[in-house]
Amino acid sequence: MRSSRLAALELRRFGRGKLPRAALVALLVLPLLYGALYLWSFWDPYGRLDRIPVALVNDDQGATASGRRISAGDDIVTGLRDSDTFDWHEVSAAEARRGVENGTYYLSLTMPADFSERIASSAGDSPETGALQVRTNDANNYIVGQISRTVFNEVRSAASTKASRSFLDRIFISFSGIHGQTVKAAEGADTLTGGIGKAEKGSKDLADGLKDAKTGSAKLAKGVKKLDAGAGTLADGSRQVADGTQELADRVDAVYGEVGPYLAKNEKTIGDTARLVADSARTVRDNLGVLVKTAPAAAKTARTAADTLDEVYRARCSADLLADPVCPDLKKARDAADGVAAVADDLDTLIADQNGDLKTLDGNLATLQQQAQALADRAPHLSEDVADAVKKIDRLNDGAARVAAGAEKLHTGLGTAATGATGLDTGVGKLRTGAYDLSGGMYKLVDGSGRLAGGLHDGADKIPDYGTKDREQRTGVMADPVQLASQDLHKAPNYGTGFAPYFIPLSLWVGAMVAYMLIQPLNRRALAAGSAAWRIALAGWLPVVAVGVLQTAALMAVLHWAIGLQMARAAGTVGFLFLVTACFAALVQWLNARFGAAGRILVLALLMLQLTSAGGTYPVQTSPGFFNAIHPFLPMSYVVAALRRLITGGGLGPVWQACAVLTAFTAGALALTALSARRRQVWTLDRLHPELSL
Repeated sequence: MRSSRLAALELRRFGRGKLPRAALVALLVLPLLYGALYLWSFWDPYGRLDRIPVALVNDDQGATASGRRISAGDDIVTGLRDSDTFDWHEVSAAEARRGVENGTYYLSLTMPADFSERIASSAGDSPETGALQVRTNDANNYIVGQISRTVFNEVRSAASTKASRSFLDRIFISFSGIHGQTVKAAEGADTLTGGIGKAEKGSKDLADGLKDAKTGSAKLAKGVKKLDAGAGTLADGSRQVADGTQELADRVDAVYGEVGPYLAKNEKTIGDTARLVADSARTVRDNLGVLVKTAPAAAKTARTAADTLDEVYRARCSADLLADPVCPDLKKARDAADGVAAVADDLDTLIADQNGDLKTLDGNLATLQQQAQALADRAPHLSEDVADAVKKIDRLNDGAARVAAGAEKLHTGLGTAATGATGLDTGVGKLRTGAYDLSGGMYKLVDGSGRLAGGLHDGADKIPDYGTKDREQRTGVMADPVQLASQDLHKAPNYGTGFAPYFIPLSLWVGAMVAYMLIQPLNRRALAAGSAAWRIALAGWLPVVAVGVLQTAALMAVLHWAIGLQMARAAGTVGFLFLVTACFAALVQWLNARFGAAGRILVLALLMLQLTSAGGTYPVQTSPGFFNAIHPFLPMSYVVAALRRLITGGGLGPVWQACAVLTAFTAGALALTALSARRRQVWTLDRLHPELSL
């Protein structure tokens, strides 16, 4: 029988009842649950940020600079109201704090009371930086916190640019004032020469004293640095220990909270169950010999019964008596007796040839009996032992936390001391050098002060006095001197389009995986008939490929027409996905055909490896080394890269490479499936009595 006909027969059995039809429909739409629903759920989250509630607190009291009122907080609030970045809620600081804590608001933005005052300080003697305060809570949502950092950086940049414009504008206005003050400075330089002689003798004495001070400060700085380095190592190590003991204590306390009451309540039951297991193991060991003795007799009796039924059937149901209604039942009984006799013969042969395996089983049962008895003996004290262990772990955690806190305080103190000692040493060295330079320069200062006065007079004539228009232009350039010109090649229009190359192959793999839960990887009729191995492999592969093609068509139709996925190369995408479906079906078929029930677990494990190493979310280079190592050897890595070029555009090199890789995987998997089919045509005891069945 041809492979295509066998495949058609496999699919035709789904039309024999309502339940099989429903199962086929569910199988066809299953990829939609993984592909369409996942992509739909976060298709364009950045386009809906205006639905995210965010607390906005404006405590800014305003300020006055150069006779002008500044209300930077009100300006930012007005700008945020006009934007669609978030769903802003103007609330008090206390309400914002509670809201972020309990989840009413995802985060909060606060303009502190001195916000405008700090910005205005740029015109005074002690300029300070204004700080926007952001409070997030990753327990509410981690991604929102990441998004907020980007958004608030833009808010900060805009506020900084505005503040810089005001500051620079005041600088340009001040140039005219600087001109007059420079003239006064030139006149002051004329009177400087008279006091230089007295200063020269004092500078010489100061330099000699600072020389001795520099030697002592250097020794002090070196010693404190060594102490600080050791304290840092101690603080890091003790904090790691404290973090580890805290994590251990949290896990142990959580587990004990669930297991402790159960152990206290069920100690007797655990002990009784363990004794039952020990007694059962002993009973099975005692009766292994009976199985060895009775197996030959059972085989002989079963064969005698089968022969007797065969003779009765021949005598009762000869060619002229086939119309007898008893004959069909006799035939079934004869066939059943033959089957029982065959199994009994196999069991007898197994016992005769594998006596060593029975000894191994006896040894394993002895170990089970011994361990179960030990658990039964210890059961009355399980609750007390566990409680005592939890208390010891908690005490260990408390001690480690105290040690870490003390080490951190020590490190902080020594760090401050080291910084101070280093600063002292540096300052003394500079003072010493400066004192010597001062002493030598005093002789030149008289002449220099004269040149200074002349230069100040000349400089006053060169200081500019900008007009309003010129000042505005220069202020704008200096407040924001650098602009970013970005270009995005083959831009994905939204979040969902960017993730489609990751979720589409995931859904098709799941579709193939579930398909082989309903469709046999190897056609039983073909196996029984002794068909060629390659025909059997194709007969089990083609039905799932056909189902996969329908799954792909349904998935891409929903993604395109219902959700809105736009593809740069729509026909190429669908055609490539047909190849992906064929490859995934071949791989899943081989794993199921070769490893049986365990193959389903391997299919799931292979899916996990592909998802974690395909680079579907973050670039694979950011993953640990293990995932980088397996990335080139798994088909989904090439599928994701190719779908990105087919959906968003770009060169087709990765697409052709993926086609070649998928074709090789498909051919290799089918060849291995054919080999597995050939092996399955030979019956063994493992196939008669499988160790695992799902």
